[in-house]
Amino acid sequence: MYDIPHFKASNHQQVIDFMQANPFVTICGVDANGLPVATHIPILMKVENDIVTISGHIMRKQDHSNAFELNKNVLVIFSAPSAFVSASWYSNQGQASTWNYQTVHAIGKLEMQDEQHLYDLLVALTQKFEADPEAPSQVKNLDPMYMHQNMKAIVSFDIVVDQLKHVFKLSQNRDEVSHTNIQNELNKGDAACKYMAAAMKAESGPKDSHTNL
Repeated sequence: MYDIPHFKASNHQQVIDFMQANPFVTICGVDANGLPVATHIPILMKVENDIVTISGHIMRKQDHSNAFELNKNVLVIFSAPSAFVSASWYSNQGQASTWNYQTVHAIGKLEMQDEQHLYDLLVALTQKFEADPEAPSQVKNLDPMYMHQNMKAIVSFDIVVDQLKHVFKLSQNRDEVSHTNIQNELNKGDAACKYMAAAMKAESGPKDSHTNL
């Protein structure tokens, strides 16, 4: 991953908050032939005594679930909307344009869990993402036979995170005028651009840098 010191969060809690705010992730692994596999799922995350655990469920008998059974080492990617940044918005325009983005890479081992874990996870996932606590889709309101049949096709997991890496590239290497111009121009754009402008505003602002992009 792109690893430049000034393209970082101000503190570790910002990284955790970002992960919590972006729970639809990409999980990457390697299959028996050494080829990459990936899947995209919503997850739950908990932090206890500085230990981060990521939990979710996947379909059985898929290329990714087969790979995760053989090789437990996985990479979980958390991401958010990103935006193109034109060099025409800089106070010094004789430079290359770039792209602003935020992403977190969580590395750990994926451990498949038992049926009770799966059931509890499905309850927790639905409670978190379903707005109405009494919705028909809440697990407590679903037919037990329906739950039993569908649970046969999926398996839950926990990933205890061994390493966390991140990039929060928010134009910290730009001067104040450029930083303000970038925010103003992004605020004229689509939802992703507006998201990035807000992320830049929330960050502390420019930092000294020798990196031009």
